[in-house]
Amino acid sequence: MKGWTGKILFYDLSKARFKVWEYGGDFAEKYVGGRGFAARILWERAVGVDPLSPANPLVFAAGPLTGLPGPSTGKFVVAAKSPLTGGYGDGNLGSLAAVHLRWSGFDALVVEGKARKPSYLYVENGKAELLDAEDLWGLDTFAAERKLKERHGKNSGILVVGPAAERGVLYSTIISQEGRAGGRPGIGTVMASKNLKAVVFKGTKQPEIHDKQRYSRLVAEAYRDIEAKPNYEFWIRQGTMAAIQWSQANSVLPTYNFSEGVFDHADKISGDAMEKIKVERRGCPLCNMQCGNVIHDSDKMLAELDYENVALLGSNLGIGDLRVVAALNRIADMLGLDTISLGNTIGFAIEAGEKGLLKDVPEWGDSKAVRELIEDIAYGRTELGKMLARGVKRAAKAVGNGAEKIAVHVKGLEVTGYDCHAAPAMALAYGTSPIGAHHKDAWIISWEVQTERLGYTREKVEKLIWMQRIRGGVFETLVACRLPWVELGFSLDWYLKLFRAATGFSVTMDYLYEVADRVYALIRSYWVREYGGWSRKMDRPPAKWFEQPLTKGPYKGAKLSWDGYEKMLSWYYNMRGWDERGVPRISTLRKLGLEDVAEELSKHVPLSE
Repeated sequence: MKGWTGKILFYDLSKARFKVWEYGGDFAEKYVGGRGFAARILWERAVGVDPLSPANPLVFAAGPLTGLPGPSTGKFVVAAKSPLTGGYGDGNLGSLAAVHLRWSGFDALVVEGKARKPSYLYVENGKAELLDAEDLWGLDTFAAERKLKERHGKNSGILVVGPAAERGVLYSTIISQEGRAGGRPGIGTVMASKNLKAVVFKGTKQPEIHDKQRYSRLVAEAYRDIEAKPNYEFWIRQGTMAAIQWSQANSVLPTYNFSEGVFDHADKISGDAMEKIKVERRGCPLCNMQCGNVIHDSDKMLAELDYENVALLGSNLGIGDLRVVAALNRIADMLGLDTISLGNTIGFAIEAGEKGLLKDVPEWGDSKAVRELIEDIAYGRTELGKMLARGVKRAAKAVGNGAEKIAVHVKGLEVTGYDCHAAPAMALAYGTSPIGAHHKDAWIISWEVQTERLGYTREKVEKLIWMQRIRGGVFETLVACRLPWVELGFSLDWYLKLFRAATGFSVTMDYLYEVADRVYALIRSYWVREYGGWSRKMDRPPAKWFEQPLTKGPYKGAKLSWDGYEKMLSWYYNMRGWDERGVPRISTLRKLGLEDVAEELSKHVPLSE
């Protein structure tokens, strides 16, 4: 079997020992890698587990393109049952760790159990060893990674968690390379709950390629194609930060806890503003269109910026100073906090204070108070910090008195950087994302603003599913970054050609779409089995977008329609082969080769034929 190593490493922290599963071509063909492998492993091994118990598997899963030369192929998926949502949780993380996992001889690492004391896992060339991490426990992510680099070399692939994860903040992430982050639904929290401070990968052998000569030729051509794209030079200058101007112009920039789509000081935190003070750029390995823009923050320290953290910690909190926002972002990365959930949760607290539902909270634009609150959350220093550390859904329930109506989340995962008062298709994308409210599976809003924007149409649903198949399926299983395709128009055919050359599989894009549908049905089945009491209400976006209209900007007065949304949701279910509850039908699961899933799921909920 070429392209894949054919091996998955299972490490039991409780017993400090490992075993290797050599899987066959059938498994690879059915699930490809990345999210596909993770979803199947969690379906089989995370049955009814408490997310923060030793029984919850922590999965690091690469795809057949991960670690091979190629455009933005230095990425893998981190996954576990989410402590934030109670369902399937994953994240896509670009890091040398992804490359070295594959070079060490494995396509995935599954960590189970709990170490007796703070430890880290060292994986190198087919072997794994549990090492002491008591001197690392309590350190911020930057400091911990630097220590590990001193021990194992600068070229090692290192993943760490921060103090926030150690203290159980439910939206803690896994951090690498002082700014690369993954696992929004609390995957870092799961890692820390196992007394696992870090994982270090080190390998020296690239996976075997089916047609090495053809693969090398394709890679060289692909890199040249990216650099020849018309938008390449502008992308290199601004990266995702250009989305600030775009979102402001299209009235989707999250402002004041997603109450508005435009921000009066957007120009001060924009890509144009960033470009004037930019000092360097960073990115994932094997990438020739790096997206990490670095500036000196208000503490005169280097801080990496992208659109999501600036939108959620900037306009969403009423903060219009880019250097200050950069400092907040750096602090969050050092503490190991997801910047999106953090900015969303603090925005909720500020609005709750404005409405008289909470006391002693920051006001809009008060960056000093926000900074203090971030540390309160990470270290659990105050009752407010402890409450917000549990995420916006739980915080709203604790506050009560209608606070749920201003909590901006889906399934417990806080919404990312796009306001949807005037974007029905993007609202549906958030509602049906496999992990909760995240844009990575379908950034349909860029297409929607060019169409019948306020309409509730079948065309939008069809486009959404197509986009989920690509963004949440193809890119999350191969695994590679979607940005060359999204931002520059890099053809999807490149990935198909690279996949064929790497593996020898003579497949079409329809095959990858079918894999995507299989993975989506499997993840949805996992949610239904694990969550209990499932209904279509689970796929509804925040009430605020339906009940509290925009008060400014080009779409002043806009809000979503419940009837329109429900119509689109029913179309979505029907197109996916799910019933009106959003549960996959038996016939759909059988068609996708998931007969065993149908049999197991039927023990928990009645299934439609």
